[in-house]
Amino acid sequence: MVHHSGSIQSFKQQKGMNISKSEITKETSLKPSRRSLPCLAQSYAYSKSLSQSTSLFQSTESESQAPTSVTLISADKAEQVNAEEDNKDSVLKCSFADLSDFCLALGKDKDYMDESEHANYDRSRLIKDSVPKDNSESKAKLSKNDMNYIASSGLLFKDGKKRIDYILVYRKSNIQYDKRNTFEKNLRAEGLMLEKEPAVANPDIMFIKIHIPWDTLCKYAERLNIRMPFRKKCYYTDRSSKSMGSVQNYFRRIKKWMSQNPMVLDKSAFPHLEESDCYTGPFSRARIHHFIINNKDTFFSNATRSRIVYHMLQHTKYENGISKVGICKLINNGSYIAAFPPHEGAYKSSQPIKTHGPQNNRHLLYERWARWGMWYKHQPLDLIRLYFGEKIGLYFAWLGWYTGMLIPAALVGLCVFFYGIFTMNASQVSQEICKATEVFMCPLCDKNCSLQRLNESCIYAKVTYLFDNGGTVFFAIFMAIWATVFLEFWKRRRSTLTYTWDLIEWEEEEETLRPQFEAKYYKMERVNPISGKPEPHQPSSDKVTRLLVSISGIFFMISLVITAVFAVVVYRLVVMEQFASFKWNFIKQHWQFATSAAAVCINFVIIMALNLAYEKIAYLLTNLEYPRTESEWENSFALKMFLFQFVNLNSSIFYIAFFLGRFVGHPGNYNKLFNRWRLEECHPSGCLIDLCLQMGVIMFLKQIWNNFMELGYPLIQNWWSRHKIKRGVQDASIPQWENDWNLQPMNIHGLMDEYLEMVLQFGFTTIFVAAFPLAPLLALLNNIIEIRLDAYKFVTQWRRPLPARATDIGIWYGILEGIGILAVITNAFVIAITSDYIPRFVYEYKYGPCASRFEYGENCLKGYVNNSLSFFDLSELGVGKSGYCRYRDYRGPPWSSKPYEFTLQYWHILAARLAFIIVFEHLVFGIKSFIAYLIPDVPKNLYDRIRREKYLVQEMMYEAELEHLQQQRRKSGHPVHHEWP
Repeated sequence: MVHHSGSIQSFKQQKGMNISKSEITKETSLKPSRRSLPCLAQSYAYSKSLSQSTSLFQSTESESQAPTSVTLISADKAEQVNAEEDNKDSVLKCSFADLSDFCLALGKDKDYMDESEHANYDRSRLIKDSVPKDNSESKAKLSKNDMNYIASSGLLFKDGKKRIDYILVYRKSNIQYDKRNTFEKNLRAEGLMLEKEPAVANPDIMFIKIHIPWDTLCKYAERLNIRMPFRKKCYYTDRSSKSMGSVQNYFRRIKKWMSQNPMVLDKSAFPHLEESDCYTGPFSRARIHHFIINNKDTFFSNATRSRIVYHMLQHTKYENGISKVGICKLINNGSYIAAFPPHEGAYKSSQPIKTHGPQNNRHLLYERWARWGMWYKHQPLDLIRLYFGEKIGLYFAWLGWYTGMLIPAALVGLCVFFYGIFTMNASQVSQEICKATEVFMCPLCDKNCSLQRLNESCIYAKVTYLFDNGGTVFFAIFMAIWATVFLEFWKRRRSTLTYTWDLIEWEEEEETLRPQFEAKYYKMERVNPISGKPEPHQPSSDKVTRLLVSISGIFFMISLVITAVFAVVVYRLVVMEQFASFKWNFIKQHWQFATSAAAVCINFVIIMALNLAYEKIAYLLTNLEYPRTESEWENSFALKMFLFQFVNLNSSIFYIAFFLGRFVGHPGNYNKLFNRWRLEECHPSGCLIDLCLQMGVIMFLKQIWNNFMELGYPLIQNWWSRHKIKRGVQDASIPQWENDWNLQPMNIHGLMDEYLEMVLQFGFTTIFVAAFPLAPLLALLNNIIEIRLDAYKFVTQWRRPLPARATDIGIWYGILEGIGILAVITNAFVIAITSDYIPRFVYEYKYGPCASRFEYGENCLKGYVNNSLSFFDLSELGVGKSGYCRYRDYRGPPWSSKPYEFTLQYWHILAARLAFIIVFEHLVFGIKSFIAYLIPDVPKNLYDRIRREKYLVQEMMYEAELEHLQQQRRKSGHPVHHEWP
């Protein structure tokens, strides 16, 4: 036997050379490269599958040379061909000495030497446990069950063979039939099959069922560079892992315990997902023999088929003219009223899933994910991705990761809160306020307010201490670090998911242009630097002009928000006097609380009202920019909506945190708005209680409102739709597509509303967490409900959304990072300015009883309340009162040389506040940067596996091509080359 050596490069060089007859033999087959022997041996069981796919389909030339056709031959002929190949060629029987050992003794360890690279391969380094066994019977059974599910659900044409991939809906009474006829004619010309069927419940409704044949699927899969499986994966580890036996045993025990964890899903209840275990490559009709095609009906998943049909619908004309294209425009002008992929069947079954199994993937998702009884279970992310697509799968993966990371934050926040409860009665400040029966506070309003004893604010002082105690600074630092850890570990989690879901090679450049962009700029083209093909181009001057208009609109809306906040502030000033003289004694005594509560409720109503206007304006501004791709459109729209709603939601909170009570002046010289209304002061216990009230009420009410709009509103609408059907149709069998039509459509903005809700909640959880430590706990409780609520909504209440692809959460990650940075700054200012932490700190170390003894403890704050209150002479008011009242400030007394001027202690506190802000920010940013540096974005073992698989895929693609050429030459009777090393 001739020993072969060389590489892929030598093969490329030899392929163009003339080969003499002496170098050609009919008996010797091509020998694979030994560099890929470990992986090829693992995938040897699939050589038969490769031969079957080769015999099933006739390879053709490229699309530019001739149309591609796929011919199906009988199974008997295929078996005869395989039998002849087995007799002629010994490659499938492992005739090579080095490969036969591998094939005959798969359970033994064997080293392989590559002469060219001197690399040893040890079969014990292949993780065989992770490689699923090839069971053709189970695969055939699975494919058969899939088709049975489709047939039982009625998702077939009238002939009972063609599956329904997409549904179009229109009204017969609509007069735009010419556009529909032209559009449907063009769809048929593109290769789609259409069938019309009237609705059962409403005779005016007509459904168009769309089926995409195999040839059309292959053509568009090649155009869209859709990656499909072509070889089973083998898992490879290096020798260093052998020395980690004890560590592996430890993790094996943890994994065994995790399998018994009630939160872990039972994997036996889920179907085998083949794509995750296969190498994939861009689909090509010319190389169709490379791919594992066990059944052409299930080779392309439902999500892939729907995605291809939607692409065709978006790029098909309905009238003459470059801009008359796309199903979206037809829906907007009323030609069609809906377009959606159908669900796979009913989500409920009369038979229990434990004994009879799932009826379809939708039924399985409902039973194992969307039911409220599964709230404590992990999410079946692979099945979510298979049914709804990678984009929705990544959303639920991110939401689950965020919810899990909230658990430690909620526990620490709860500990800080309980620390305040247990030490509340022992607080020196609270004790002094509660015992100050002879200290009178100056009136907080001009007309109807009277002197107030300081001890009347005892309850407010204790409540304030719950959120403003010694653990506040620690918790603020902890949450800043938590935000960084959450984002860094999410990047690792995302990289693992993109690898598992085969999104590593999927790039944004593969996205198609938006039809609106093509129609607008079809006259201006330039060569795409990635593809090398001409495409429409937006001139820079036009882009800058449109961006400036869009930015102007954004600033206008933000100014409108600030105006609304100013109106609420004026309202507080106006009603402050009214509540102070109210007839009800309770409101009269707690008029400040009543003023704040009423203002919060009014502010919430304004927030929700303005959100409706923001959405429409953001939509118009985004369309005005003419983004190039759908991702650019979504990112631009999401950024506008976030800016609008973030400012709308947090502007009043920023006002209370940093402006309320800061510029009021002092008794006898108060600052007034429009020289009429006196500016509002903080409560004698501080402004932190107002900030907590504002955050708690808005966060709680907004979560309730969002949950109602997400689930309650669709439930009511779907109930009314079913009620009308039952009233109009008696004992009628409603087909699946009509049931889907009666569901609510997913909003036109996709997942933007879902992400926006969670990102705004993330801002609440981190930005002002120093003032409200219970925010992570509320967010955790809400998210546990939110996951199942969203799951129930997607599975049962919404039409099936278009399965879209994505590699990450888009612009939301950058927004989350920006919120993390803003959170550090705002928490530093809240601690330094809003809370009394710095004044207490300065008093304890500079002016308190322990300042000279260097002994620190709770008694060191003795006298702090008296020190923090200034004196005012009531006789200066000219209302016939005498004596002194107190107010919160650091000013000189009336009997000093400089009455009512800031004291030295005020400047010490101001300097300490500025110093704390600088130190806190630098310290936390340094810790955040150090943690981000320590945590790599991609795990090391995953990085090595990705590089190894790229290498093996390249090897196997060349070897599979050569094997195919060899088989073709044998079939045609030509001699076989053996120049392969």
